[in-house]
Amino acid sequence: MSDFLFTDRELDVMSILWRAGSGTVTEVRDALGEKLAYTSVLSVLQTLESKGFVEHQAEGRAYRYHPLIGPDEAGGSALARIRDMIFHGSAEMILAQLVSDRGLSRGELERMKRLLQERLKEAE
Repeated sequence: MSDFLFTDRELDVMSILWRAGSGTVTEVRDALGEKLAYTSVLSVLQTLESKGFVEHQAEGRAYRYHPLIGPDEAGGSALARIRDMIFHGSAEMILAQLVSDRGLSRGELERMKRLLQERLKEAE
């Protein structure tokens, strides 16, 4: 699995591109909801492109940026890093942390249970 090491700002931008599917610098800047210079957002997008996480296509006088990786792929890599660095390689400890969250609804817990049951069937 590749490591997707995003800075906080890069992750903010990727999140916008994942939700929207694509975006110009102006669209991403507007969606960030912060007063950032156009050139700052452009710099983040260019960095993400140089890392191979986004690509651009000309659209009139602007460029439209598209993500090349999905949130599942990036999230899996990030979760693997958390598992290894914080939970000493234990997926069980991550699960215990997740289910101990008192904010989870019964529906969320039921969906987690179904996912575990499906995975158990696959492992047979």
